[in-house]
Amino acid sequence: MACLAVVVAVGVVLRFYTHANLWLDEALTVDISRLPLHDIPGALRRDGAPPLFYVLLHFWMQVFGTSDLAVRSLSGVVSCLTLPLVWVAARRLGGRTAAVAATVLVASSPFAVYYGTEARMYALVGFLVAAGVVAVQRALERPRPGNVVAVGVCTAALLYSHYWALYLVAATGLWLLWTAWRGPETTRRAARLLVGSVVVGGLAFVPWLPTFVYQARHTGTPWAVPADFAGMVNAISSFAGGATNQGRALGLLYFALAGLGFFGLARSRFTVELDLRGRPRSRALGWSFLATVVLAIIGGYISKSAFQARYAMVVFVPLMLLVALGFTTFADRRVRAVLLAASVVFGLVSSVPNIQNTRTQAGQVAAVLARLGRPGDVVAFCPDQLGPDVNRLLPPGRYQEITFPRDTGPAFVNWVDYGAAVRGASPVAFANRVLQMAAPGHQIWLVWQGGYKDFGTRCQQIETHLLADRQLGAHEMFAPSSRYYEPMELVHFVHLTG
Repeated sequence: MACLAVVVAVGVVLRFYTHANLWLDEALTVDISRLPLHDIPGALRRDGAPPLFYVLLHFWMQVFGTSDLAVRSLSGVVSCLTLPLVWVAARRLGGRTAAVAATVLVASSPFAVYYGTEARMYALVGFLVAAGVVAVQRALERPRPGNVVAVGVCTAALLYSHYWALYLVAATGLWLLWTAWRGPETTRRAARLLVGSVVVGGLAFVPWLPTFVYQARHTGTPWAVPADFAGMVNAISSFAGGATNQGRALGLLYFALAGLGFFGLARSRFTVELDLRGRPRSRALGWSFLATVVLAIIGGYISKSAFQARYAMVVFVPLMLLVALGFTTFADRRVRAVLLAASVVFGLVSSVPNIQNTRTQAGQVAAVLARLGRPGDVVAFCPDQLGPDVNRLLPPGRYQEITFPRDTGPAFVNWVDYGAAVRGASPVAFANRVLQMAAPGHQIWLVWQGGYKDFGTRCQQIETHLLADRQLGAHEMFAPSSRYYEPMELVHFVHLTG
């Protein structure tokens, strides 16, 4: 138990450790959450996300403030609260061995640690999935009203947290229908009640449905592609830390142990028996994991919706529980201890770089402006996706800020029909607008980065047009650095006359 406490303590510390500036998605989340409550749905209509995390963060910031640590701490706290839920779920499935394994795996997981340090909804999704697993377990054992209602509440909360929860809810609902029809006689009545609970939880999503439909038609992640099998494998590999040596090693352990957790059973000290039908205790987890992945791939192709590895958070807890069950297939305690120790070491080693990486070059931009910028200077962003995290670091109202392609302020990005907006915007007209704003005598600071989908050379054209103005002198303050997840280039223009 001492080792368990140490690993959990280290995992908790890592969830509050990062000092990187907020990057685009985090800064956008904070800016939307700072709005009055009645304005948040309208902002999300243009952003493409459901509202629960934004509402929670809205109230959280009223208590704890808007510093980077404060806004990220909501995810950190929620990520820590997931650990006892994982313990309970795993103990019900595989006893104390599974509970210890699941808890230390999630505590040291690079994926869980990273999203525990990010001001986004993914830690909340993991918490709600874990809560949902426990709620379903309790309701199947004792279908009391409180347990059944808890399943419906978790269903609704998940749908209001991330749209990929639709796939998990659908997979869970199908499994409950099957259990109600062909499951053990002792659980059929409870399963029927839970089917009703999931349906009621789904109906709670109906008021948000018009916004969801609008978002599905008009917003999306413009740089991403729909999920496919390779993308899902890579996403699940990111649970282990991604494409590092220790991440690959941990990924192999995850996949092997998950397979044993689903198919295996300890028969003797060095013998594991495999049942290709899957073990009864793990069939529900295996079904929820595989069915969610398959539905996500099918749904992505049909809807042409975007995919990012972080969306796979909806299957993170089920997979970790399967991995934990894999440890119980080894009767020898020494084997379990060695494998678990290796998993923890690989996980923690992968977690440290994740939280130390500088996510955006916005801090470097803000530092230069603090040193050389003057009130009234024009700060232009191309694309507008660079605006929110830089704007967050600048003194309010000190500069004139404008973004391409929509000529709007930097605090928000309007994702509605984004590709069409980019293709229809004129770089020359934007550059001329910047020149008008800078007269008379204000400096111009162009923050830009090439390579964004649909932008082509538009940002470079803006810079070229400004460079062609003989009344301006130009100096590149710094180039984009590959060290950053979100690199930026800063070009300084000053009037040579007047």
